[in-house]
Amino acid sequence: MSIADGELTSLALCWRLERSDGAGIALTSHDQALTRDQIAYAPSPGMMPASIKRSLGLEPDSTEVAGALSSDALDEQDLALGRWDGATMQLTAMDWANAEADPIALLAGEVGTVTVDGEGFTADLQGAAAKLDNPVCPATSPECRAMFGDKRCRVDLAGRTITARVIEADGPTLTLDTSVDDRFVFGRLRYMSGANCGLSSVILSASGTAIQLRDWPRAAVESGCRVDIREGCDKRLETCVSRFDNAANFRGEPHLPGNDLLTRYPGA
Repeated sequence: MSIADGELTSLALCWRLERSDGAGIALTSHDQALTRDQIAYAPSPGMMPASIKRSLGLEPDSTEVAGALSSDALDEQDLALGRWDGATMQLTAMDWANAEADPIALLAGEVGTVTVDGEGFTADLQGAAAKLDNPVCPATSPECRAMFGDKRCRVDLAGRTITARVIEADGPTLTLDTSVDDRFVFGRLRYMSGANCGLSSVILSASGTAIQLRDWPRAAVESGCRVDIREGCDKRLETCVSRFDNAANFRGEPHLPGNDLLTRYPGA
């Protein structure tokens, strides 16, 4: 017999979320804590889905969840800074009156856009089938499609990261206590302390002690804030050969003619 059978049910929704930085939270719509598989779900009755869409085909499952900022782990600043964007999520229904009953799996996937509105928030949840909307194979490009240092690139990033402290911040321009050069252009800066701790941004320019970031900091950057800065790559074949000696792992087609081939010759 299913736990949903009968005139009355004792179902409670249970949410399990894990951020990309490893932090996680488990919540339940029940008014008391529930424990399942050694995971304690804290009561958060104000967190409810607007609707849950499921299908037997390849249509992506999805839902929207709304709730009050009643849990200490769901901090308003963390939501506004985007720390929960892209977090993995599992939504199940459990029988709070029968701990032995198997839970009903409702949705598993990722957290999409999070919107904070006063004392509440809304978040879009996308099921795993949503990834089927992505291209099945990469498009050709003259630049490398690998992420710098990943298993396709294979450049060893050991020794290519430095730590520094922020002396002054003016929007996306930071002044550091350490000099940097153009090796760090298109690299990554990650905040290691302060209100932006854990967030990162792409470096657009680096000269002396000044760096220009692609994104404005989502919160004020305090003087003395610790950051780590990783070298970058402009994804050109020339850079891959001369700087990293890594042409064998270059994931691009720099010599493949592009759409402008017909315009290179008169009368074409």
